[in-house]
Amino acid sequence: MTPFERWTVWLSAVLVTATGVAYFWMKYLLHPTDPFAVVNHPWQPAVLKLHILTAPVLVFGLGLVAVRHVAAHLMARTRWGRRSGLSAVVSAAPLILTGYLIQALTNERWLRVVGWAHIGLGLVFAAGLLLHQVIVRRPVP
Repeated sequence: MTPFERWTVWLSAVLVTATGVAYFWMKYLLHPTDPFAVVNHPWQPAVLKLHILTAPVLVFGLGLVAVRHVAAHLMARTRWGRRSGLSAVVSAAPLILTGYLIQALTNERWLRVVGWAHIGLGLVFAAGLLLHQVIVRRPVP
């Protein structure tokens, strides 16, 4: 993996995760002081836009490493870090799909289901990527 690929994946993953967690906190855990407020926090729309704008960079970064890193390690049957890496990779496709569906769905029930699925998948992806980094940084037994 080149430094550019590594930085693209990690920087975009940190930005997407941070904006996703911040948006979740603002939308579901904060309560507005004004009873007529449309949003719970003044920065909520900006944080959502940052999340939406940084997510394609993460998708691009995952595409960069898909062949030279993920596929190469799978074909070589590399065991070191396989489970953690696969948890991130396997959760990435439905995470991306649910992210796009949130933008397109209009049915309130489906939007809620897909939204919660996106949140869960995002947590699995972030945890898998972080765990993968911790595991592969340790010396090989």
